[in-house]
Amino acid sequence: MEDWVITAENLTKVYKMGEVEVHALRGVSLKIKRGEVVAIMGPSGSGKSTIMNILGCLDRPTSGEYILDGEVVQSLNDDQLADIRNRKVGFVFQSFNLLPRQTSLANVELPLRYAGMTSGRKERARASLEAVGLGDRMLHRPTELSGGQQQRVAIARALVNNPAIIMADEPTGNLDSKVGQEIMDLLLGLNRDKGTTLILVTHDPKIGAQAQRTIRLIDGLVEDGA
Repeated sequence: MEDWVITAENLTKVYKMGEVEVHALRGVSLKIKRGEVVAIMGPSGSGKSTIMNILGCLDRPTSGEYILDGEVVQSLNDDQLADIRNRKVGFVFQSFNLLPRQTSLANVELPLRYAGMTSGRKERARASLEAVGLGDRMLHRPTELSGGQQQRVAIARALVNNPAIIMADEPTGNLDSKVGQEIMDLLLGLNRDKGTTLILVTHDPKIGAQAQRTIRLIDGLVEDGA
């Protein structure tokens, strides 16, 4: 029996803008195995951001079924959605999304704070920063770090709760090609060494080519790869 960490069946998403309905997803079905590296690709307006928000529990589908690591997601209330997001999903964004006045250590601790963890929080955060090669930058603030180092802090934050999946949205978009590849090597190494499921949302074919499988979206539908 296949071990699916993500199962999505016939997901739709309709946004209402006044009297106009925008169909961002038109019946997307896909499955992702535990430990798989998958790239979700497609042109602007294809539904990449919408499917990422739904798979990452940032939003709900209008209709369809979504199961994340054994939990049925679409019927959860806002608090339950926030809880499953914090426990099961680690996010890495193009813009890093770090708190500028907080140290690297404090930024990485945030998901543990949200989870209500009180003891051992700093130790977990330190271990996560060491795992991404930033053991010597724990007390630096984002403005004191390079772009590549900031993205490593973001990856450490994504890892700290041992999530079922890491979702990386254009993770190398603000980095030069050399540093971008270093970040990709780090993410792929986490997949190889820890078995972390990795979902890359990208328009960059060089990034997509490093995934084990590509899911292509066109006009809110899966074109191939699901």
